Amino acid sequence: MIVIVMGVVGAGKTTIGRLLASQLGWEFADADDFHPKSNVEKICQGIPLTDADREPWLDRLRQAVDHWIADSSSVVVACSALKRSYRAKLHAGPQVRFVYLKGDAALIAGRLRSRHGHFAGESILASQLKDLEEPDRAITVEITDTPEQIVAEIRQRLHLG
Repeated sequence: MIVIVMGVVGAGKTTIGRLLASQLGWEFADADDFHPKSNVEKICQGIPLTDADREPWLDRLRQAVDHWIADSSSVVVACSALKRSYRAKLHAGPQVRFVYLKGDAALIAGRLRSRHGHFAGESILASQLKDLEEPDRAITVEITDTPEQIVAEIRQRLHLG
């Protein structure tokens, strides 16, 4: 199974994804690592990415998903997957499940202000919220609980013990 933990910057994708993968003994991948250098530079400067910017990133991610499925790997991926078209590209089959980390903009902005060492900051949040097309085929989890509680809910809803 490939579980894609999605949401806007600051929703907790990496924290939740790493914890979920650790508890399950699965591989963890961060979609940010698939961005070309030019995208990372734009994000660092607070410049929103366009769909054209995201195309090579999505292509690389889809190749990885296909590879993981072919290898029967179990992977948790932290990925914004903001638009339906992005999720459609990443949905390589029934092995791929999406978990949407949903949160209030003020809560997320507060988290971003206290976060250090990540290349995407609060300046990118507004554009991501504008781009976000909330999924209708995902497990939606509110991010107000602790990471441990959120992961427990995800596991229960995915029937993963």
